Amino acid sequence: MRTEQDRIDQRWMQEALLEAEKAQALSEVPIGAVIVKDDTVIGRGHNLRETDQQAIAHAEMEAIQAACRALGSWRLEGCTLYVTLEPCPMCAGGIIQSRIARVVYGAADPKGGSCGTVLNILDEPQFNHKVPVKSGVLEPECAQLLKNFFRFLRKKD
Repeated sequence: MRTEQDRIDQRWMQEALLEAEKAQALSEVPIGAVIVKDDTVIGRGHNLRETDQQAIAHAEMEAIQAACRALGSWRLEGCTLYVTLEPCPMCAGGIIQSRIARVVYGAADPKGGSCGTVLNILDEPQFNHKVPVKSGVLEPECAQLLKNFFRFLRKKD
């Protein structure tokens, strides 16, 4: 049985998927993120590593920067990050540093997922900020977007 929170999470994950599609249109790995506060998107981001030639241009980091600008603060308290792929160690660190209240992701990352799959930086007992995580929201859609992208790349070569 789906709860109201499940419906809300799916709604915002759909927005993150739209961001992932923007990345794909740029021939970037299709990962998208949105940050929501008080039922409003305050930050959006999609993968831009190839476009910007920046190692840190992950969807989450782009969304965090946009949300900080929108609020005029580095503290994103009371915000939820929705992202199509489980955050990496760098992004998990950014989530902790920005004080995001909650993370919701779609597909797990078995190679670098740092929110419970490989390790869980967001629940590290020595850090002063802990972040609850919900995984698997629209997982089939999030995973399929990535699979299709990499299948296309393999066919090109």
